[in-house]
Amino acid sequence: MELPRDDRDLSPFTGYTRAHWEDAADALLTAVEPYATEDRALYHLPGDRSSWSGRLSDGLEGYARTLLLAAFRRDETALERYADGLAAGVSGVWPRIEDRSQPLVEAASIALALRLTRPLLWDRLDDGVRQRATAWLGDALTAEAWPCNWELFPVTVGGFLQEIGCETEASRAAIDRGLERIEKWYIGDGWYTDGDGRKFDYYNGWAMHLYPVLHAWLADDTELLDLYGGRLARHLEDYARLFGGDGAPLHQGRSLTYRFATTSPLWLGALTGRTPLSPGETRRLASGALRYFLDRGAVDDNGLLTLGWHGPDEALLQGYSGPASPYWASKGFLGLLLPLDHEVWTATEEPGPTERSDAVTPVHPVNWLIHSTRSDGLVRLHNHGSEDVRYDPYYTRLAYSTVTRPSPSYDNSVIVDDDPSRADIVPLGVGEGWAASRHRAAGGARVTSLVLARGAVEVRAFRVCGAPEGTSVRITGWAAEDGARAELLPVVGLNDELTGSTTDDDTLFVALARLTADPEPIPLADSAAVHLDGAGELTVRWSGGTETRARLDDGAVDVSVGA
Repeated sequence: MELPRDDRDLSPFTGYTRAHWEDAADALLTAVEPYATEDRALYHLPGDRSSWSGRLSDGLEGYARTLLLAAFRRDETALERYADGLAAGVSGVWPRIEDRSQPLVEAASIALALRLTRPLLWDRLDDGVRQRATAWLGDALTAEAWPCNWELFPVTVGGFLQEIGCETEASRAAIDRGLERIEKWYIGDGWYTDGDGRKFDYYNGWAMHLYPVLHAWLADDTELLDLYGGRLARHLEDYARLFGGDGAPLHQGRSLTYRFATTSPLWLGALTGRTPLSPGETRRLASGALRYFLDRGAVDDNGLLTLGWHGPDEALLQGYSGPASPYWASKGFLGLLLPLDHEVWTATEEPGPTERSDAVTPVHPVNWLIHSTRSDGLVRLHNHGSEDVRYDPYYTRLAYSTVTRPSPSYDNSVIVDDDPSRADIVPLGVGEGWAASRHRAAGGARVTSLVLARGAVEVRAFRVCGAPEGTSVRITGWAAEDGARAELLPVVGLNDELTGSTTDDDTLFVALARLTADPEPIPLADSAAVHLDGAGELTVRWSGGTETRARLDDGAVDVSVGA
């Protein structure tokens, strides 16, 4: 991909300006064009089709997701091509929108694109095409959605149809129904779970916030925008901390092949004026993520986004991942809706949270601890509240980072009786430099987990209860990559192979861990002194002079942080 020369005056951290975003969007749109059918209704990108839908649905996905990119770019020439494809698609080419079907997802992208570009696309269509298009989209208003972020797809379609005066009653009902359903998944401080349970990931930003906030903004509904925009602004306080100094988003959750769609809530806050971030910080984080992926092979030799993270990577795909799925990354170009003279484009880049200081930040509703170090730009996430066994290992590991990914050998786990299961996670609290949870392990054993963090150093403690005497317990740490160094040292109850065994019904295991990209860190053993007294209380004296005391019981923790 050919992009302009870096501008290190305006963008000292990334070199990227609006021109880089525009050229990247243009290159992506140009690259997909040869894969359009003659009538331009479908885009059949190369690769294996998804297991959840057929070739027609995959082709519709290619059309819808790249149309969204053209809409953010406001490229009239490209939009003319998509207008031709729309006319053909709604004339019998596209599959119908049915209950829990993939076309429901793509209908939302099409409706949003039409709403954003109404004078450039929709208003120029003839009446017959518009009637057929509204009939096709109308099925989304009553189609049953999967009980998760899918509830927002009828909302998005309804917002467009209501705006153009079509099926207004049904549209209003779809909007109200979808917004009401996501309300039960809002847990506070800007965080949603993606459906029932405790599934926390990037769907918070690129779906649960994106669709309601955009709908309220486009409808000029001040009351709704205050509600959803306020939640977005609070979310961004935590969200901005999930990007490493190299621009990498945290490697956690599902649908990671959407890559720089992770930037969409950053742009959304700036677009709607609901953000705690400065303009220079917003662009630095967003441009950092775009550059991170483009520099690491996200686009192949044909200019196409691949199914993966850097390059192709089947390990992080889901059954619904098809050749065009990565183009939900189009959401990352939302910032192009901001005018050329907007201060997000004209301000000098400013450092993000990871570059300003070391931080160990509790995220209370999710029971996460976001742990970053300025010296190496690494972000680590200690997960004591997110779980979705359908997508293990991207939800259920104890920790994630911006420079590692879950390994097949079960990194960041406590393995009881050779079984790495971590089920029924119960948050036990999160605070200044600590997070804790309980989960069910092999054979019904209960594990209470606690992490204490300072600098790049972690003390990991596990109390295993309900396992027979002599049950093996193994602790694993980080699986280092991308130049980072991983360390794990036994402290209590473990041998040099980080393995021990239960001595009775209630056994404590403690290890020191570290993930760092610093070339010459102080020895891990010297970074924290851990003492266990006869009453079972842990005292950690950190190398900087501070002290933390902690006690783990079966399903409860007590932590005291000293000066």
